[in-house]
Amino acid sequence: MSVKHSKYKNSGILFELLVRQITSDTLDGKDSKARKILKEYFVKTELGREYKLYETLTTKTNLSEAKANTVLSTLLESSKNLNRASLRRQKYNLIKEIKKHYDVNKFFKHTLPNYKVQAAFYTLVEIKSNPNLNNIKHEINNKLTIMEHLATPVAKSKIKETVLEEFKNYDTDLKTLTYKVLLEKFNGKYDNLNHPQKTVLKELITSIDNTPRLKEFYNNKVYEIKTSLTELSTQVTDKTTQIKINEVIKILPVIDKTSRVKDDDLINLLQYYDLIEELEVTHV
Repeated sequence: MSVKHSKYKNSGILFELLVRQITSDTLDGKDSKARKILKEYFVKTELGREYKLYETLTTKTNLSEAKANTVLSTLLESSKNLNRASLRRQKYNLIKEIKKHYDVNKFFKHTLPNYKVQAAFYTLVEIKSNPNLNNIKHEINNKLTIMEHLATPVAKSKIKETVLEEFKNYDTDLKTLTYKVLLEKFNGKYDNLNHPQKTVLKELITSIDNTPRLKEFYNNKVYEIKTSLTELSTQVTDKTTQIKINEVIKILPVIDKTSRVKDDDLINLLQYYDLIEELEVTHV
């Protein structure tokens, strides 16, 4: 019998999605309900203790086969010590709380960089906690997924988003006050961004896997910027400035179907919005 993965019950995925939600809410200038949820369900709880296993797993890379085997077997053995009844209750209440404050479909729609590894570990943990779930082929496939991750050289590992990486590098005891630090650092670093720039940054953070949605978002913003610059060009009286604006409009690139959105593309969007703001202030 195979174990069906459930992202609604995967503490590693739930934690990372809450962190993303805090960041997204902060960019929108909202008082994030996810902050309170994160603290209530992941600090000194059984759910938090299980998350630590996922965190240890996803942060380990570039290991020899022997060390990778040791890490995996140790984490699976540690999972046996968790209180399964408490975990089920806490996860049920957590999902109930998320549904109370957020559209659950939007909350869970993001693709996470370590999704396959977290799903594989969830499956193995479930197998270890339930003797009836015995499917050798299924178990081997999931172990291979995790072993491949653990053996991945650092240089080839996926680069994690800056906000989440900083979040994980703080206090190791589930970062009791990390959500506060996250918001303070984020607000301090990006306080001077205007609303369109924050929108771009928010999309970058929530779409780090470079999904088609990010490409669509980027191209829509390029169109939006071109439209704004075209309108500004007709309002600017200085001929030299007009020529420069029209040149910028011509070179604004659209990402085609075969290309990927790069960090530099999104940085350029921020700079174009700076240009629009400056033109509106000085020439209109």
